[in-house]
Amino acid sequence: MNVLSLKKIDKVVGSLLTNLCPRPSQAPPTSLGFTKFLLVRPGGIGDAVLLIPFILALKEVFPDCEVTILAERRNGIVFNLCPKIVQVLFYDKSTDLLKVLRQRYDLIFDTEQWHRLSAIVARLVRSDRKIGFATNERHRLFTDEVPYSHENYEADSFFRLLEPLGINGQEIHYPFLQVPEQYGVRAEASLGTFAMQPFVVLFPGASIPERRWGADKFQRLAIWLNQQGLPVAVVGGAQDREVGERILAGCHGINLAGKTSLAETAAVLQRSQLLVSGDSGVLHLAVGLDVPTVSLFGPGIAAKWAPRGEKHIVLNKNLLCSPCTRFGYTPPCPIGGRCIQQITVDEVAQAVAALLSAEC
Repeated sequence: MNVLSLKKIDKVVGSLLTNLCPRPSQAPPTSLGFTKFLLVRPGGIGDAVLLIPFILALKEVFPDCEVTILAERRNGIVFNLCPKIVQVLFYDKSTDLLKVLRQRYDLIFDTEQWHRLSAIVARLVRSDRKIGFATNERHRLFTDEVPYSHENYEADSFFRLLEPLGINGQEIHYPFLQVPEQYGVRAEASLGTFAMQPFVVLFPGASIPERRWGADKFQRLAIWLNQQGLPVAVVGGAQDREVGERILAGCHGINLAGKTSLAETAAVLQRSQLLVSGDSGVLHLAVGLDVPTVSLFGPGIAAKWAPRGEKHIVLNKNLLCSPCTRFGYTPPCPIGGRCIQQITVDEVAQAVAALLSAEC
């Protein structure tokens, strides 16, 4: 089932079931002795990556706890980059969902921000305590409701899920992702001779047209990088393969789009000087690996998603009509994604130069 269909089901069926489900019993007065946790995390790669600092914070407070993730197949591989996680099961795999429903957990965190089906799952799974975001009628399915704001960095919003347990003031420590050695070996094999020299990674992909900067601009950037003595590696899925070829036409670099898994892409990023990307899961992978980034923002909410710190430069025209994305939905743009298209190659090149100079 595709993501759009799932969202439509959630809006109609999820809303109905949410209102039909009885409220859970009152939360117990203490969390002492809790050792078995379930984290529900449907959705994309970015949310999964930025949930990792929350998991690490949870393990600091409850060092002996067993953490199970109920993710989707499209984002589940991210959790292989966090050795603190015991088990990853899949929300959209019936046998895994049934396995979770048969278990009992001390505490469930529903980390989804808006959609209701995950809250229904959290309500149905046996547990003493259920914590989740109170963004709509889903709030009635939790023992502990947590407010949510688009103006907060996503990793910080996840930290707020710890507040009902009296845990405050958590910080992100970089890098918070770890790439297993076998993926590094595969990445070096894919890079070939490029693994032996400095290079810059370009990710031109986006799930919707409004977030795409364009192959022509990326190609001009690749030419400029070559002039600075830096080859480029294009990463992405199979759908980005053709765009990657267009970017590398006449350039020195390698097109890895469609050739590396998500974990192998993380290993490529780890070996690079810098990433240039739009608002994407690949961007957040680089952040989690403490790799410098230049990111291109427009439709997406920079306050919520943009990387922070001296290693990251965010380019955003801040047009009056942007950001326009809310809870994963971006409306079709009547002006051709002007917020992204107005970012120039020169601006990106200057940002790249500034970060590379800072790293020297």
